Amino acid sequence: MVSLPKPTNPSLVVNEKHSIFMQDAPIVEPGANKVLVHVRACGICGSDVHFWKMGQIGELVVEGNCILGHEACGDVISVGENVTKVKVGDRVAVEPQLPCGKCYLCMDGNYNLCKEVEFSSVYPHNGLMQRYKVHDERFVHKIPDKMTYAQGALVEPVSVAYHGVERSQLTLGKAAMVAGAGPIGLCTLALAKASGATPLLITDISSKRLEFAKKLIPEVTTYQIDTKKSNWENAQEIRKLFGPTEYEQPPCVLECTGVESSIITGGFVTRRGGTLTVLGVGRGDINNFPFMHLSLAEIDVKFINRYHDSWPACINLIANKVINVDSLVTHRFPLEQAVQAMEVSSDPSNGNIKVMIED
Repeated sequence: MVSLPKPTNPSLVVNEKHSIFMQDAPIVEPGANKVLVHVRACGICGSDVHFWKMGQIGELVVEGNCILGHEACGDVISVGENVTKVKVGDRVAVEPQLPCGKCYLCMDGNYNLCKEVEFSSVYPHNGLMQRYKVHDERFVHKIPDKMTYAQGALVEPVSVAYHGVERSQLTLGKAAMVAGAGPIGLCTLALAKASGATPLLITDISSKRLEFAKKLIPEVTTYQIDTKKSNWENAQEIRKLFGPTEYEQPPCVLECTGVESSIITGGFVTRRGGTLTVLGVGRGDINNFPFMHLSLAEIDVKFINRYHDSWPACINLIANKVINVDSLVTHRFPLEQAVQAMEVSSDPSNGNIKVMIED
């Protein structure tokens, strides 16, 4: 009698010493209301690189071993008691958070703001850059057969952009600017186009990323930030591209980098009475914030924290080709080469947009 090999669960781990390494994680059986997912695709996010290189994002600190990854899609291979939402064999996109479900924020529908949320890949909660992961059935979402696993994984960054567009003042037929042509900026640009905002403009310091944005949305105007100019000077050059009058300036600016200079420039670009929405994650403090300029112009400044109630909508957007995200995946690695994948993702000189780990 031939015994079958014991299944292994390779995972990518980061620790408090800024090391990343592969480690075989335990395979956990799903308890009540839980499902076991075989992760088939997991994208690398800038926050994964940030946890590795910097060891923290704001108040979120890596204090020990933690498996990275929160952009995932896979197959349900086992279910616990009382699971009714999905069954074994379903293909699912994973919403990587588990709020308490009891606080006033959860009860009000703003569960992304729950202080007790367990978010995958934020220490001490292990993420999805592993072969097998148990997750709550409420936060796995079936994807149609016409969607690929990679598309299912991309629902997560699209959800970030979706929540940003929800909170912004983006309006049909009115101008909008997106700052940053990384994965979140490109997803935001695609959603802004789908939402009917026009004209559109996107900024970045990289000419290659702006060229990529132009291929994704051909009608977008691009502006390469001149690092030798002040934030005010760059803003005035951007405003010229929209037109000579205040009315032609964008009432909606979506900042997707979290970089201080980009946020300030976006504030100077925003039309009087408009909204600057910051999607990007940056340093804990910002210096030289143009407080009085924003105040006198009655410019609203908004922020986002991840997302809520976005997976079904974003699955529809991708599956029904309202937005096209396939070209965002520029590099693919098998799970066993996750360390190399992280190294590629951390080096912008190689032209990566989204690095996808597949199993």
